[in-house]
Amino acid sequence: MDELHKVVDFCIRHQTILGCTTVSLLTVASEQIFSSVVFKCPCNSKNIIYGSSFLLAPAFILFLLGFMVNPWTWRLLTGKCSSKKQGENNPWGTCVFFCQLLVPMTAKASVAPLTWIAVALFGANFYECAASGSSLMESFFCKNNGTDCRDQLLKVPCDEELSAKISSERLSLHAQSQLIGWFLIASIMTGVLISTCVRRCCAPVSYLQLRYYEIYTKKEEELFEIKAKEHATKLAEENTNCFFETSDAAPFHIPTNEEWQKISILYTFNPRVQYYSKLHEFVSTKNFNI
Repeated sequence: MDELHKVVDFCIRHQTILGCTTVSLLTVASEQIFSSVVFKCPCNSKNIIYGSSFLLAPAFILFLLGFMVNPWTWRLLTGKCSSKKQGENNPWGTCVFFCQLLVPMTAKASVAPLTWIAVALFGANFYECAASGSSLMESFFCKNNGTDCRDQLLKVPCDEELSAKISSERLSLHAQSQLIGWFLIASIMTGVLISTCVRRCCAPVSYLQLRYYEIYTKKEEELFEIKAKEHATKLAEENTNCFFETSDAAPFHIPTNEEWQKISILYTFNPRVQYYSKLHEFVSTKNFNI
């Protein structure tokens, strides 16, 4: 039983990493299926369109899905077109505030599409098909060689012997794809390291306080979800019982629209005040006013 608790605790503490790993593995499996079962290069003038579609279109779809499944996307958008202006408390008021939210959202949404592109480049099937129909590759492989070389280049993805013949004196399309894949991974890792260092360096508080803030916000979201379900269930039961039993409903506290609005405003930690969320600020301010 203790071992089970350790496993659960490990999963909770590293749920972000585990989530990204799971998404990456599912993306890799999907790419392998597409590459081996669905994809078949036409080996004609449509190579560049067909190959580019398989390389980039799924990545774009995964990128959009990453935003769609992220609850922060809907928290940013919900009510913004219909709500009244809130002056300085409006989260859209400053570009810095918006970027603080948009950057991590974009980073999470980019995990699956970048994994797709990287794995596809290592497999080389999509790139080889697309590049064989590119005018840039034509000038690279077929300079001063006439139209026969162009026709042969289009058939390279379908003929390994022809591919070896054309690429005998130059870097093959397969090798180019893998080199680009390694460059992409190295660039991503470098960007992640630099952005993490900059974000940590610019943090307004110490490491332990920042860690405490992260733990608090995560726990608050979990407990709010549980309490909201319990409260909504009790309210639904009360109203349902009153409807069927034709009895008067007992007093039941429901937060006002103004109270919901106050705790729904997106919040970034401010070291000048000891509030860790809008809910924390609302409760503390309410108690102080009382």
